[in-house]
Amino acid sequence: MPKKQKFPHLIGSKWTAMQETFGWRHFVVVNRKNEGELVFAEIKAACDDSVRFWLNAKALKRRSLWLPGWKTLSEM
Repeated sequence: MPKKQKFPHLIGSKWTAMQETFGWRHFVVVNRKNEGELVFAEIKAACDDSVRFWLNAKALKRRSLWLPGWKTLSEM
């Protein structure tokens, strides 16, 4: 039986940062990288393609840092 993939729906998912990150709050996952047991996500700002960075995908589970989907300030 094949090993279950961690974060199977990562690419294309949308996220809202609780604090402005590189001047933006809304991001999309555009790539993923498996490094042993760790999974990394490359995310880019929804409104600025030049703002891209990698982060450990586990960080996206921390609700104090990230919310799934694009939220307005009043929804946060």
